[in-house]
Amino acid sequence: MVHMTEPRVAEQTVGELAHELGITVRTLHHWDEIGLASPSGRSAAGYRLYTGADADRVRRVVAYRETGLGLDAIRAVLNDEGAEIVATLREQRAQLAQRIEELLQLDDRLAAMAEAHERGIPLAPAEQRAIIGDDWDPDAAQSAQERWGGTLQWAQFAERAATRSRAEWQELSAAMSRLQLDLGNALARGVQPGDDEADALVDRHRETFSNFFPLTREMQVCLGRMFEQDAGFAAHYDGFGEGLSHWFRRIIDASARKHGIDPDTATWR
Repeated sequence: MVHMTEPRVAEQTVGELAHELGITVRTLHHWDEIGLASPSGRSAAGYRLYTGADADRVRRVVAYRETGLGLDAIRAVLNDEGAEIVATLREQRAQLAQRIEELLQLDDRLAAMAEAHERGIPLAPAEQRAIIGDDWDPDAAQSAQERWGGTLQWAQFAERAATRSRAEWQELSAAMSRLQLDLGNALARGVQPGDDEADALVDRHRETFSNFFPLTREMQVCLGRMFEQDAGFAAHYDGFGEGLSHWFRRIIDASARKHGIDPDTATWR
């Protein structure tokens, strides 16, 4: 009579088991040190070997680790036969779903940041016109990127633009429009450079513009020059009042002098 027996599973060295499972010897040593999965066999020379049961436990550890479970949770699952394995795995899925949502949000923020650095305003052209006005040219932001991209101020502008909501863009656009209308009205009423009202408008411009990037008084003087000298900017401001670009530069210069700044030597700093 022939007796059938289970084939004996060869014991494995740490190197052999690590190679089979695609993990490192160091990982197996660590699991042994913390008592998570240890070899219990011995070679003739006294070296520790993984028996079939030992190797099966290691395989289970690997399987659960690949689900994202921490080693303490894996230990609880393997050591407690009554452990709620399904509940543990479902909890892990819930945590993973939360992490996926966080990563998707991070991806959206990264995309907005990249777009802001590339184009200035991370909104579709139609959205930009709806917020800023029908006469707004969405290519203006691209032109600004070509002109100032790589500067600290452009980076600051992009960083703020990337996190600004549509409603915040609308609020900022409205604030700029109100300021420009008030500048035109002040010019029409004969407000002079150095008057309190003119100084207040200069301060208001600097505060409003600082929503894009921090604007110092010297930098504001440089902007005033550009508003007057650049044909595009001059045409824009003069649209709110004839000669407004020239008058705006003058009230900026007058305010700067009151703060000890010589407009003729002011630099972008």
